[in-house]
Amino acid sequence: MKIFITGASGFVGRGLMARLRDQHELFAMARSKNSAQKVREIGGEAVLCDLNSVDPVHLQGIEVVIHAAAYVKPWGKYKYFWEVNVEGTRRVLEAAREAGVKRFIHVSTESVLFRGQDLNDVDETYPYPSRSPFPYSETKKEAEKLVLAANVPGKFDALSLRPRFVWGPGDTTILENLCQLVDKRKFRWINKGKALTSTCYIENFALATELALNKGRGGEVYFITDDEIVTVRSFISQMLKSAGRKAPHKNLEYGFATVAAWGIEGIWRVLGIKKKPPITRFSVAAIACNCTIRIDKAKEELGYQPEVSIARGMEQLKEWGVQ
Repeated sequence: MKIFITGASGFVGRGLMARLRDQHELFAMARSKNSAQKVREIGGEAVLCDLNSVDPVHLQGIEVVIHAAAYVKPWGKYKYFWEVNVEGTRRVLEAAREAGVKRFIHVSTESVLFRGQDLNDVDETYPYPSRSPFPYSETKKEAEKLVLAANVPGKFDALSLRPRFVWGPGDTTILENLCQLVDKRKFRWINKGKALTSTCYIENFALATELALNKGRGGEVYFITDDEIVTVRSFISQMLKSAGRKAPHKNLEYGFATVAAWGIEGIWRVLGIKKKPPITRFSVAAIACNCTIRIDKAKEELGYQPEVSIARGMEQLKEWGVQ
């Protein structure tokens, strides 16, 4: 099968390519020579274009598009989130339809439902919020809506996968940032890390995406997780331990942390500081709120069953290593 992937040089994209490269012919969007080199190293053919310049000619003969590119930041101007997450998705969709692509798999997130509330035992029937205060959540929601609306049964099957908290070897963002906070003695729990969460190991998500190449209904969304529920404290402590760090005990209460984040974000905006603030409302809420997800639909319609447990994933994370 000929597959075109956006965001292939990122953590999720690399994981998808590693899973699919032996059985499929992979083409991947590359915005630079450096990105193109990464694509070739993973086993794909680089297509020099970006979300602004992708064209139907780039997708000739492609059977499936996997759209994993996104602007994933806890902080930034709204227009940047909108341009990449919404307009970028719109352009890839249009190019795919014009090129005659038959299937479009959108990599979404549970954050499309998040406005700072607990998400307890939710499934795909949980409604979108009318508005989220978080640019990432709001723009990923609008992007997903575009994908689902583009579905044409039997002609252009467009569906969305929603992994929760993708983690594992190859991630140079979450674990690396946690280690830096610990090393600089700036790490703090929120509400002692008592929130409950679902997670999604990269190999499990890659499996779900592979299944979605042929299974799943266009116009539908599917949550993907490790099918385990853990506390934020337990999970992050295990991640840090895999990197040779011990999680500290310092803690901030949710209310205080939220007020502090509001104040700091306000100062950053007034002063026009581009660097990420030390604390944001989104990061506080993401750590403090429950987020437990049901995956019954993915099991039934995709045939999905996680291959890697959290315990085994932590072993692999330790073997990979972060310094």
